[in-house]
Amino acid sequence: MNMKISLFRNNLYEWLSSAKVRYSILTIIILNAVILGMETSPFIMNKYGTVLSIIDNICLAIFVIELTLKLFSRGLRFFRDPWNLFDFFVIAISLAPLSEGFSVLRALRILRVLRALSFAPRLRRTIEGFISALPGMSSVIILMAIIFYIGAVIATKLFAHEFPIWFGSIGKSLYSLFQIMTLESWSMGIVRPVMEVYPFAWMFFVPFILITSFAVVNVLVGLIVNSMHDAHSEEATEATDAYRDDVIKQLNEISKRLDKIER
Repeated sequence: MNMKISLFRNNLYEWLSSAKVRYSILTIIILNAVILGMETSPFIMNKYGTVLSIIDNICLAIFVIELTLKLFSRGLRFFRDPWNLFDFFVIAISLAPLSEGFSVLRALRILRVLRALSFAPRLRRTIEGFISALPGMSSVIILMAIIFYIGAVIATKLFAHEFPIWFGSIGKSLYSLFQIMTLESWSMGIVRPVMEVYPFAWMFFVPFILITSFAVVNVLVGLIVNSMHDAHSEEATEATDAYRDDVIKQLNEISKRLDKIER
């Protein structure tokens, strides 16, 4: 009896992992994303709100059934896969009560779209590459935080008296320096007005931009790109090894057949 149940669970897992089922679920995820977007339109909701709500609930029911079948087929092994935990978390949020106290969770239903990450291999590799870059990024982020803190203290000391809106406190200075780092209206919006009062202010802002916008940020981008390249290289190596093993297996079978013919 146990053997039959185990076989059934294995067959069920293989069926859930098949391309047909995976692409079907991915299609439903995309459809659900479109429905959730349409629900933000008062005009559409007035006309088709009931229909959209029904379709949304059907999509959620399919997701719950799929997740339940995965739990049944894998047992406790289900929770060893981070992507399964991610799917479980997203569906759990969708099942939370939508009363006034939990109204924010209605907006979080759009997180179901993120389930597409666990079904699309290329997206999964991108996320895995980004996550693998986090340890290396931590030191760069700490360096940037130190630079921002030093810059905020200097800017507050120098410009707080004349420009309290931008540099009146260390918090305001941090925000203003972040805007300057992004190069969003940094010149005409902040630096040039400051230079009208402090003509040599460029001696502070220009090095800050060069260090943060062009040096440190590019290091972060380089770390992410390098991690993603390593992830792709590992995948290519695994594919090559699998192909090699398959070829060796076929050659061994051919060799055995030739030995039998010679005998």
